[in-house]
Order: sequence, then structure tokens, then C-alpha cells
Amino acid sequence: MGCAPFRLRAVLNCGSEHFHFSIFPGSNTGIGKRTAVDLAKRGARVIMACRSRERGERAMEDVKRSGSNNVAFMPLDLASLKSVRNFAESYIKSEQRLDILINNAGLYMEGRTEDGFGLMFGVNHLGHFLLTNLLLQRLKESAPSRVVNVSSVAHNFGHIDFDCLHQHKALGTGNSFRQLMQIYSDSKLCNVLFTHELHKRLQGTGVTCYSLHPGAINSEFDRNMNRVLVLFMKPITSFFFKSPEQGCQTSLHCTLQEALEPLSGRYFSNCTARNVFAKARDDATAKKLWELSESMSGLV
Repeated sequence: MGCAPFRLRAVLNCGSEHFHFSIFPGSNTGIGKRTAVDLAKRGARVIMACRSRERGERAMEDVKRSGSNNVAFMPLDLASLKSVRNFAESYIKSEQRLDILINNAGLYMEGRTEDGFGLMFGVNHLGHFLLTNLLLQRLKESAPSRVVNVSSVAHNFGHIDFDCLHQHKALGTGNSFRQLMQIYSDSKLCNVLFTHELHKRLQGTGVTCYSLHPGAINSEFDRNMNRVLVLFMKPITSFFFKSPEQGCQTSLHCTLQEALEPLSGRYFSNCTARNVFAKARDDATAKKLWELSESMSGLV
């Protein structure tokens, strides 16, 4: 059973006239765009960060048609650490608050990033990791604030091969459907482990964090998948998969629900905190991934 459409009874007490809900990567399609529309309708200040300027600005105009003009587009390519740094610098210069950071982007696609990392590791994890760390001070200054990391139930099938990361700068090798799905699952496990370790490092700051599974979404996520596979899956996805409006409910829950602070660091599905396997809450693995990500992203 999915979440009922989220109804906000009271907004977070952030001490300002507007909320700066930054729907960073992936806000031009699917649940990211739907989340942006919902938050804009509630009066939020929405920053839409997307790789494609054309698609991002078109999505921004769609969000504005929901009734709010307090929406802006800023270019961000998570496959480029330079772009992530430029985005963070521009955001800090132009925006005084950051109440919510939603790390929404995710792709299923082979390839390499601008910096030579495996594409799914670089975009689905490392770019989000760097972006969050570069904006942590602004989040702390705006506390109480939140970081929401969109993961997937696929994390249950993931594992972190640190030898492969050191040798290939990627979570795995190969380009078959099975191999790529394994790498995608590994990257989603990174999201959950990142949230687990981030929570530990944020204690006492007023910043909380959550990871989540939005549900299988019938959106444009499959635009990077094999065309034959997409055509085969369409009859199934159209019947079983959630719409973007349904799929964004858990993101909205983690973004807006009052008194969620005691559940910081937890993983959510269908608007409910769920227990995860031991590998997704392993302190040693989470710390090791954090330290390697710091090195790979140039933070240390």
C-alpha cells in the first residue's frame, strides 16, 4: 500500500518568510519535478538544479504554472566535480538559506564521468556526497534543516567492492543488463550508507537526514535503458508502477513531516521508517565509504 497524498498541517519552523527547498539533481522530470511542483504550491522557494539547461528551464516554467514564481533554475552536472563545486559556490553567494536539500538524481546507464569515475557511482553517489558536504555549513546556519537522499529498494541487492573502487574508480565492471543492474543497486546502497554516516556526523547540529525508496516510478527514468527492454516492460510498468505524484509522497514525508528528527539517519518506504539489512547500517563500511568519497571528491 502506498502513501496517501501528503497534506502539510504545519511547515518547519525555519525562522524565515520563505523556505529554500533545493531540489537539486533530477528535478526536471519524474518525481523530482512533481516534488518541486508540490513544494512550490506550498509557498516554498524552489531551486531546480539540472544538467540540461533546456530541459531544466522548461521544467521550471511548468512548475511556475502551478501558481508560484518563487522558482529558479541553476545548472548542475553531477558527472562533473567541477560543476558541483561551481554550483555550490554560486548557491552560497546567491541564497541566504538552505532548509531542505533533496538529492534526487539517479540514473541507470553505463559510462564514465568527466573525472573518470564509473557513471552510476559518480552521479548517483559521489556527486551528491560532494554537493552535500559543500552545502553543510549553509544547512547548519539554517537549522533546523534536512537532507533527503532518494535511494531505492534495489539497495538490498547491493554491495560495496572497495577493491574495484580503488582499481577501476567504479562500483563494478561490465555492461550486460545484469551487471549494470548490480552496479545500480550498489550505488543505491551507497545512498543509504551515506545517510547512515551523515547522521552520525550531524548530531547536535540541528541538521537531520533521511534516505528513502520512492517506489517503482512510471516516469522518464527509463530513458537511459535499452529500448527493447523498455518496450517489453511498458505494459508491466504502466499497471504496477506508481505515478510521479504517488512516488513523490515519501520524499514529501521526509521533507515536511513534523517531529521526524528522532528518526534521522533512517531509511523510509511508503512514508514509514523501515529496518534495513545489516550491510546497509554497518558502521565500518559507512565510515570507509565516507573516507574514500572524501578522497575521491577532493574534499581532503
